[in-house]
Amino acid sequence: MVTTRLDPIDRKILSELQADGRMTNVELAKRVGISAPPCLRRVRALEEAGLIGGYHAEVNARELGFEVQVFAMVGLESQAEAELSAFEEQCRSWPLVRECHMLNGEVDFILKCVSPDLSTFQSFLTSELLTTPNVASVKTSLVIRGAKDEPGVPFDVLEERLQREA
Repeated sequence: MVTTRLDPIDRKILSELQADGRMTNVELAKRVGISAPPCLRRVRALEEAGLIGGYHAEVNARELGFEVQVFAMVGLESQAEAELSAFEEQCRSWPLVRECHMLNGEVDFILKCVSPDLSTFQSFLTSELLTTPNVASVKTSLVIRGAKDEPGVPFDVLEERLQREA
């Protein structure tokens, strides 16, 4: 398990950067209780280990004119690995698809899509998604409002688990 190689300072660095990826190294070092040079070395090591995959701005989709958010549940005719990979690759090419997850159960994939309006999404649905090879069914759900959108992992839960295991 990855957490066995992470000491409490590494976990605190990850937690702080997840909450605010724009803070300076000096501020981060202050928050985690070490000086700036070793803090920067730790951040670089966490990046190289793949525990930090990047830094992103959280943009407001509605303010940018993307008024519609839809979840599309996709069923495929075949679940052979080649077909699953082909569908995933196709999803990566569609700008309106922001997330694509393969699922266990009644549906094969769930897609999170954004669109400026319903007609643009409908056009994508009918001319691209539904006509994709191997797509057997698509059910869509329009988001009325979001109640929670918190990326990352709950570090408090991780710390509680590690305390119980110690």
